[in-house]
Amino acid sequence: MASQEQVRNFLAHWFQLGKPVVLAENRGECLPDPIFQNGDYSPAFEACWHQIMVTSGRDCYLQGTTQSIANLLSPAWDTASCARCAMPVAMPTLGVMSHLCPCNDLDNWPNTEVPMPRTAVDNQQQLTALRHRLGEGLEQSAIAP
Repeated sequence: MASQEQVRNFLAHWFQLGKPVVLAENRGECLPDPIFQNGDYSPAFEACWHQIMVTSGRDCYLQGTTQSIANLLSPAWDTASCARCAMPVAMPTLGVMSHLCPCNDLDNWPNTEVPMPRTAVDNQQQLTALRHRLGEGLEQSAIAP
């Protein structure tokens, strides 16, 4: 079963390639911009997620796929990496996958000349870790004769 965080990660990756979520009840599509802010999901992403969760994900699906977000959150589905493009794809927990990867209808994907979609980066955490490593290096050089 894919957790809510796995499904959110799945959507965030595909949003970076311009794939929207088609919302239930003819409410249109949702493609947040920006997707990340300050090392976490942006308010635009959270608003999109809220629109999806209004129907508990029923009849909401990533464009180019047939399984709903509700299906992805059920025990019958999980996420894995596509063998062709390494992006996250929905896979049934039992049986054989009969659906194509959402990258199937992207003419320019996979494209190894551009950065791959990724998860959010917490810049503050990265800078703190770098500062800590630099501090350790200065302490060690002060100890050495």
